[in-house]
Amino acid sequence: MNLPVMPPVKPMLAKAVKRIPPGMQYEAKWDGFRAIVHRDGDALVIGSRTGKPLTRYFPELVPALLAGLPARCVVDGEIVIAQDGRLDFERLSDRIHPAQSRITLLAERTPARFVAFDLLALGDLALFDVPLAQRRKTLVEVLEGAPPPVHLAPATTDRATAERWFERFEGAGLDGIMAKPLTLPYRPDARLMYKIKHERTADCVVAGYRPHKTPGLGVGSLLLGLYDDGGVLQHVGAASAFTARRRAELAGELEPLRLAPGAGHPWAAWEDQSAHEANRLPGSQNRWNGQKDQSWVALDPSRVCEVAYDHMQGTRFRHTVQFRRWRPDRDAAGCTYAQLEEPVSYDLAEALGSSGPAPGDPGA
Repeated sequence: MNLPVMPPVKPMLAKAVKRIPPGMQYEAKWDGFRAIVHRDGDALVIGSRTGKPLTRYFPELVPALLAGLPARCVVDGEIVIAQDGRLDFERLSDRIHPAQSRITLLAERTPARFVAFDLLALGDLALFDVPLAQRRKTLVEVLEGAPPPVHLAPATTDRATAERWFERFEGAGLDGIMAKPLTLPYRPDARLMYKIKHERTADCVVAGYRPHKTPGLGVGSLLLGLYDDGGVLQHVGAASAFTARRRAELAGELEPLRLAPGAGHPWAAWEDQSAHEANRLPGSQNRWNGQKDQSWVALDPSRVCEVAYDHMQGTRFRHTVQFRRWRPDRDAAGCTYAQLEEPVSYDLAEALGSSGPAPGDPGA
């Protein structure tokens, strides 16, 4: 492989803002695996956000990318998997598996797609210093007629259109909106773009915690639960953004709730490794880092906290949530899924089909 931009490349990143800023290019924020594709003739590498290769996990994308991309190029985008008209991150995560036979089976059952949204190199030219507006125009030209599962990400410079996308696309499992200055060069690993995500709050049961990876620093993350319609406490996610001082304080606050092993905790099955074979439960081996300590401390599930979250993926919070405050006024039994706001359903195919330019959009 001999390209003007060689792998690995860390992608350009975004910082969170509360509102959609004016005067930019707007795109949907895809909920998948960020991927930078290098192609030089028949040679093709799919690199992850950290630079690690993803090619073996998505074998079905290799012929698709060879068919849909220019002969020599570097393209930034997102790998996604759709199920029932919306993105499904759980099925996407299932691909990170050590057994090639399992990957091959999943590639046939739930094939992935690649959504392209930036062009880093074409032929012998590196495009890092080319403004975004021109990179987008060229990307539109070179991907014209590319067959699925290679897609061009919808984009617009019309803020009103972006506002509509922000409300509607969530129902297809998308994460929010990206805003990119039109004059922006491509800068790997720099947070120069903007992301606008939905934020909601929920009251959750604190049923356990993971100790900090550094011994003696207190709580690493709080393990959160909600009761389903059958009265079963389901694990829904974790809150982990705390200062060092607050981590130590939390360990002291939660010590009276600590349960002895075998004390009837609703998640006691996590200690049995066979339970992890059928379900992805906290405490199982981390699929990205097999050496990561997943041990946890069981707590009496009576304490309630309020957290902020952006959206759900199935029955769990998609991302790590933000701890807001304790809720001593709330009964743990009342922390159910019924309190969660559900977005209006929206078909992913319609979101992918929205790539036509808005009025006045040059090359959108």
